[in-house]
Amino acid sequence: MIGIREIRSKMKSINNTKKITKAMEMVSISKLRKIKKRMCSSRPYFNIINQVISHVITGNLEHYHTYFNQRNVKRIGVIIVSTDRGLCGNLNTLLFKKVLEVLTEHINEHILNNLFVIGTKALTFFKSFTNNIVFSLSNLKNDFKIIDLMEMIRISLEMYISGKIDKLFLAYNKFNSTIIQTPTLVQLLPILKPKLGKKEVKKTWDYIYESNSKVLLNVVLNRYIEFQIYQSILENLVCEQASRMLAMKQATDNSADLLKALQMNYNKVRQSSITQELTEIISGAAAVSLN
Repeated sequence: MIGIREIRSKMKSINNTKKITKAMEMVSISKLRKIKKRMCSSRPYFNIINQVISHVITGNLEHYHTYFNQRNVKRIGVIIVSTDRGLCGNLNTLLFKKVLEVLTEHINEHILNNLFVIGTKALTFFKSFTNNIVFSLSNLKNDFKIIDLMEMIRISLEMYISGKIDKLFLAYNKFNSTIIQTPTLVQLLPILKPKLGKKEVKKTWDYIYESNSKVLLNVVLNRYIEFQIYQSILENLVCEQASRMLAMKQATDNSADLLKALQMNYNKVRQSSITQELTEIISGAAAVSLN
């Protein structure tokens, strides 16, 4: 049977781990509040720019932009948004699984892939899968700015315009709630025409472009792509902190359960030890009295 000293050592080790996981849980809660507030404040702009693009696509365009052109797909690009650190459950695993399904499907159709990875975890994982990592970006802070993403966005758009990629996808974790995060893969380019219902069709209209529709469309569509990527990173950061908070809470609860079980075991061993000592004392006293 395990001794009292070993049980005490285990309890001390688990208690130290519990303190660490509890501290990490509290840090994640604090970070989650801040980044979630930022994500929620940017969502109205995100929704409005999506509506604007939907109206632009369904209208009668004076200039048909290259971002709308459907091509024969020979090469695809995927922007993958992951985390830099672990300890966030299966957040990255589920996303990578979804991306691999798409990549494998295209490889089977002899379609080449080019990856743009954000986060150390995606870079480490996909290095073992492909050599076609065009651009990698790591160690983005929670207060990152859109300018931090511009080089990657510029390279990906230039590759699409020049025909080096025919489709551009964006993979990230979408935040639904603290306990629900959905691995999501959307097509950025070419921009798809939205499916509108009867009510929405009646509400469509054409914009009046001043002064040059070509220049204006180019600016608006680039902003649309930039903000899609920006918002996806915000969502992924919120998902990361929510997942880490839950993972650390689970670890803290498990530590408490282990400590409880060890305490009971300790009490039993201690009780057995005391009983044995008393028995030995009584036996010794009896032997002395007989002598």
